[in-house]
Amino acid sequence: MTEHFFIILRSKLQRLLRMKNIRNFCIIAHIDHGKSTLADRLLEYTNTIQAKDLQAQVLDDMELERERGITIKSHAIQMQYELHGEKYTLNLIDTPGHVDFSYEVSRSIAACEGALLIVDATQGIQAQTISNLYMALEHDLEIIPVMNKMDMDSAMPDEVEDQITELIGCKRESIIRASGKTGLGVQEILQAIVERVPAPKGDPDAPLQCLIFDSVFNPFRGIIAYFKIVNGTIRSGDMVKFVATGKEYDADEIGILKLDMVPQEQLSAGNVGYIISGIKTSREVKVGDTITHVKNPCEQAISGFEEVKPMVFAGVYPIDNEDFEDLRSSIEKLQLNDASLTFEPESSIALGFGFRCGFLGMLHMEIIQERLDREFGMNVITTVPNVSYKVYTKKNECIEVHNPSGLPEITLIDHIEEPYIRASIITRSEYIGPIMTLCLDKRGELVKQEYISGDRMELLFDMPLGEIVFDFYDKLKSISKGYASFDYHMNGYRPSKLIKLDILLNGESVDALSSLIHFDNAMALGRRMCEKLKELIPRQQFDIAIQAAIGAKIIARETVKAVRKDVTAKCYGGDVSRKRKLLEKQKRGKKRMKQIGSVEVPQKAFLAVLKLD
Repeated sequence: MTEHFFIILRSKLQRLLRMKNIRNFCIIAHIDHGKSTLADRLLEYTNTIQAKDLQAQVLDDMELERERGITIKSHAIQMQYELHGEKYTLNLIDTPGHVDFSYEVSRSIAACEGALLIVDATQGIQAQTISNLYMALEHDLEIIPVMNKMDMDSAMPDEVEDQITELIGCKRESIIRASGKTGLGVQEILQAIVERVPAPKGDPDAPLQCLIFDSVFNPFRGIIAYFKIVNGTIRSGDMVKFVATGKEYDADEIGILKLDMVPQEQLSAGNVGYIISGIKTSREVKVGDTITHVKNPCEQAISGFEEVKPMVFAGVYPIDNEDFEDLRSSIEKLQLNDASLTFEPESSIALGFGFRCGFLGMLHMEIIQERLDREFGMNVITTVPNVSYKVYTKKNECIEVHNPSGLPEITLIDHIEEPYIRASIITRSEYIGPIMTLCLDKRGELVKQEYISGDRMELLFDMPLGEIVFDFYDKLKSISKGYASFDYHMNGYRPSKLIKLDILLNGESVDALSSLIHFDNAMALGRRMCEKLKELIPRQQFDIAIQAAIGAKIIARETVKAVRKDVTAKCYGGDVSRKRKLLEKQKRGKKRMKQIGSVEVPQKAFLAVLKLD
């Protein structure tokens, strides 16, 4: 009995000692501040990667990530590091830097005790840096400030150091000067991680509590979930339960994440690892969910779990209608790798059968389109992106509308609410005027403006999400010569004077061209759409009336004139009634043709209207 007690005590002490030498940290930075390159150096200096396997952006394993130089998925990897004769296990969770993936970043931050805050020495602090930093501070993470790209001639170390000390209130000497390219400061970063980041807290003998921070799909093994163990111990073969979905599984394989997955017999509190349990549907694994044991479950789930809600909606249609089933299977496979993509079938008179897809933002939409093309060879048309609106009827019902064609009759609507965002724009003071004009034109309301440091200002605006989903970011970059950085988070719904703008061809509505738009912009947009369609729709044997309408009221009209034969050419003399008779006969023929003829909207006309500024 006593011997058994000592064995249990010894194994508990061993687990606690192992926990003392674990460090879980993430890297947070604005997009393109060099965090993937710095991560490569950390892997190289800890000998996690051999020189022969070394390549740029090791953790960015998607072709698209390498090409664009951005991180799309968060990645985790374990490193071993020795300091003063003691061995430490460092778990790095790399995070995406773009605003569209901020929920993934929040879950990665929740799985760590420390964060490397990387600031580009040539660009200074930008919007996403501040946003992610606040997220890290909310989770009580130890922040290690790092100034990257110190090898560049355009680096401004003193100026950027001032910005960092002002932002987080740290001492100047605690900021590490580094370069992911040359390896400068990497040893200091590793030492700072061990000395400054606290070891994870948790009880290896408490009921199991694991936080899922990411999941990937493997065609042979099913869904692989990445988790951090907050409390308890998990063993291979245990029966586990996913709290949010309530599903139970057998833990076929658990292990740690190095460059490849390394299976383990057991993992205890503080560790980061993966679990394979033969799950085939992506909807059953949700980022932010809690894993616990079936027999001895934890009392409560780890807080912070949210269903990821798409913000931008667009119709995705195959160019050839015969490819509809191929498109369905391609989107399903993509969804296994990216659970934040949602889709449902829809049909359009102009474009045939397709899908209404929900995306996290414009970059996410662009990436999905690109992946459909590259990975599945699917050439698709994407309709005008729009956001979801809440429509309140006179019976006090609330309907969520993602598509203008889903809008109830205007007589039944009490009011419509649209989503608003709180936008943070950081820029140089010389660009304030044009940026304010742009935001106010997009129906923005200035909340506050303040100097961050020197000539850099932060502007806070409340803006409708529908106004920024299309070309706002591009315009912002061009008017600020690339200096402005932009970040946003949702800020509830507000009532708005929105109307449905229909485009009619010969009196028939073309559903794929209809849009939900603010009343003030409807007239101008309707007129521009009619003019553009007149240029692009080919002439037929009959007149084509192109009209923009709000309800029953026509607000703009253009006519594509008919192709006509000169029927009076053979009448070189005689009474005028002969000519009139022939013209009347032609008119009747054109009228009959108009009744049976249908107007085809060519693909290029359709795409050109979507790109109207």
